[in-house]
Amino acid sequence: MMPDFSRFEVKIGLNFKDKNLLTQAFLHRSYLNENRGVLSEHNERLEFLGDAVLELAVTDFLYKKYPTKSEGELTVYRAALVNAIILSDVATSLGMNDFLLLSRGEAKDTGRARQYILANTFEAVVGAIYLDAGYEAAVKFMTDNLFNRTDEVVDKKLWQDNKSYLQEKAQEAVGKTPVYQVLDQVGPDHNRRFTVGVFIAEELIAKGEGHSKQDAEQAAALAGLEAKGWR
Repeated sequence: MMPDFSRFEVKIGLNFKDKNLLTQAFLHRSYLNENRGVLSEHNERLEFLGDAVLELAVTDFLYKKYPTKSEGELTVYRAALVNAIILSDVATSLGMNDFLLLSRGEAKDTGRARQYILANTFEAVVGAIYLDAGYEAAVKFMTDNLFNRTDEVVDKKLWQDNKSYLQEKAQEAVGKTPVYQVLDQVGPDHNRRFTVGVFIAEELIAKGEGHSKQDAEQAAALAGLEAKGWR
C-alpha cells in the first residue's frame, strides 16, 4: 500500500504539480526488486540531481553568511552540513521514515544503513522539488529545514576533520592508527558511491559512504568517533 504523500506535502508546505516526482523521491532501488511493474524508476537519479542543487545552495548560503571566512573554512563547514548524519537527522525530523518505499529486508534495518537511505532520500526530495517548482523553492525547503543547523555545526566544531580527530583519539586510547579500506562501490562513473570501513587494530569499528573515497572516509571516521563515544 502506497503512503499518503499528501501528508508530506502538508508537512513541507508544498503542493507538487507532478505527484510522481514526489513518489519517486522516496522509492528505494530495493522496492522495485520486489514490486516490478508498480513503478518504473527509483530515486537515484533524483538523488544525483538533488546532491548538485544542495551543494550549490549550501555554498551560496555559507558564502553570504560568513563573508570573512576562507575557502578552506567554508569547504569544511559545507562538508559537515551536508554529511549523512545531519541530512538523515533532518529527514527524520520531517517524518520521511513514514514514506520510504523499501523492500521488506531494507524496511527491517533501522541502523546505519537506514541513516544513509534517509540522507539519500533527502537529496532526492531536493531534486524533486527543483524539477517540480524550481531552484528558489528548493532553496526555501533547505532554508526551512537544513540551514538552521549551521550555527550548531560551527559552534560545536562538527566541521572538524574527522579523520584527524579519530587518529588522535585512537592513538590516545589504544596506540593504534586507524586504517581505511574500500568495502564496496556501486553506480556508474558519474554517480559512483563508495562504502569505506575504518579499522582500528584490525577491528572494523564503522562504515561510511560518499560520492568519493575521501568523503566516504570522512563519513566512516565520524561514525567511528560516535561508535567509540569519542565525539
